[in-house]
Amino acid sequence: MKKLLAMVLALAMSFALVACGGEGSTTTDGSDVKIGCVLVGDENEGYTYSHIKGIQEAIEATGIPAENVIMKYNVPEDEKCYDAAVDLVEQGCTLIISNSYGHQSHIQQAAMDCPEATFVACTGDTANQSNLSNLKNAFTGIYEARYISGVVAGMKIAELVEEGKLSDVNYKDGKVKVGYVGAYPYAEVVSGYTAFFLGIQSVYPDVVMDVTYTNSWFDITAEGTAADALMASGCVVIGQHADSTGAPAAVQAAHEAGKVVYSVGYNIDMLEVAPDVALTSSTNDWGKFYTYAFDCAMKGEELTTDWCKGYVDGAVGITPLGTACAEGTEEKVAEVVEELQNGTLHVFDCSKFTINGEHPTSILIDMDGDFEGETEGVKDGVFMESTLRSAPGFTARIDGITELN
Repeated sequence: MKKLLAMVLALAMSFALVACGGEGSTTTDGSDVKIGCVLVGDENEGYTYSHIKGIQEAIEATGIPAENVIMKYNVPEDEKCYDAAVDLVEQGCTLIISNSYGHQSHIQQAAMDCPEATFVACTGDTANQSNLSNLKNAFTGIYEARYISGVVAGMKIAELVEEGKLSDVNYKDGKVKVGYVGAYPYAEVVSGYTAFFLGIQSVYPDVVMDVTYTNSWFDITAEGTAADALMASGCVVIGQHADSTGAPAAVQAAHEAGKVVYSVGYNIDMLEVAPDVALTSSTNDWGKFYTYAFDCAMKGEELTTDWCKGYVDGAVGITPLGTACAEGTEEKVAEVVEELQNGTLHVFDCSKFTINGEHPTSILIDMDGDFEGETEGVKDGVFMESTLRSAPGFTARIDGITELN
């Protein structure tokens, strides 16, 4: 009976899409559109807060009534995610968007069981291979912003070296030590910290970087502890791909205790918690995606299977530069952003890094979520990040970066 009902609903939806698509597409005022959002955190967690801002931006841009957008907060990455997604369908939502990688398998199951709705797994990577027309993936080209934040860090490192403010503990084999607090060893994190490192090297080549994982997207204590350990080993800049203020706050405390160390954050401006040491944060403007998705829902149009936009479309950027930034940083950032936007700069240009001492000619991408690369990602000497799929696919470990755990 359930399968029969699903088939009837799916057929009804297909007629609706035909009626709304193409030349005969109909745009509603949004009053009859209901959208659900499954969020791993809430406004107290930087990553989810950036999604909430994006949702609010989309509501304003499209005119969909706020009460028609149902948000479920603090949804864990387990079967409760599936339950939340199905509940949203039962409440009449025809578009359900989740914002965490760990939600993906549960969202995919919901898509299989509820063909009458469209599901989007933000930061997900399996829609392309799922054979489900109602499962989509979306992510931003955040690796571009991480590269730019690395440029900011590189400018500061160069200044510290020039002013003679570093000591022997800040060097390893003659290279300045940088630290990075990562959540998990996923492609999303590996791509991000590699882009950050390459951005630093574009300004100051003689650096090495240690990465430590917290095995959590949001853990203030663990992130602060990880930052403390990296600073104790001599790291002078601490970057992050984790969602709390734990690392920047720890860097601020270390600075106040006399250490020469600075912070580059993620998602939100960290100046409030680290006013003396926060250089900038890489950040997403999720409003670009949500506005696109909400608009498609209003027009009855199908979403693209893999959505990804970067600096060209204003979907990524960095937060305002802190007062601790090196002189000339603003001008340097503007120069590099222009190069990204006009296509003369490619973050993962294989001539700019080595793997086991060699410039790579082949780096494979995992396209089906099995953590095994099977699709070539290098074209014309450049790893084409977020092109074959929206989510980051760069998992290679390049020279100069060491994972500590």
